[in-house]
Amino acid sequence: MESIQNFFGSIDFWQVVSSFIFLIAIIDPFGNIPITISLEQKGVKIKPMRVCLASLIILMAFLFLGEWILKLFGVQIEYFAIAGGFVIFLMALEMILDVTIFQNANLDGSGSIVPLAFPMYAGPGAFTALLAITAEYSIASLCVSLILCIVVLYLVLIGTNWLTKYLGQTSLYIIRKFFGIIVLAIACKLMFGNMAAIFN
Repeated sequence: MESIQNFFGSIDFWQVVSSFIFLIAIIDPFGNIPITISLEQKGVKIKPMRVCLASLIILMAFLFLGEWILKLFGVQIEYFAIAGGFVIFLMALEMILDVTIFQNANLDGSGSIVPLAFPMYAGPGAFTALLAITAEYSIASLCVSLILCIVVLYLVLIGTNWLTKYLGQTSLYIIRKFFGIIVLAIACKLMFGNMAAIFN
């Protein structure tokens, strides 16, 4: 009982605010809207609640166990980030070139887990950010920040369905191409930035 009180007592308002701003920028639910639209246009059924729950579970698990899990398998966070960046790179190529790399296995809601929940929202970028700020913020404050981020993500995913319905196909096509370049740049930054960190 005392440990629970200490846990909640360690929640700091300003830590929650600052870590929320930092994490929401990394998770970037707004910037990933085109990928969600692209998946829906390919026939993948997106379930916002499933995306959010999966993302929250993955991020919470990594917050508490991430460093231990990577050490268990002998994997550095930089290598993990490169692998995730490569997956995002392939997704960007799909958006730009109108090709299909990820096949839809026709599993109900599978697109909600891969690639949306992982590696897009709960991916190497978020993992790296969590590992980087655990030394500065309390675990309780980070838990609150993650929950707030997931709430924002849920609202954005619901809004994505609205955009898909009311925006014309031409507008969606232009948005997809434009953000495909941005997603490609993010993937390259994730891969090459961590490659540089490894070589240095």
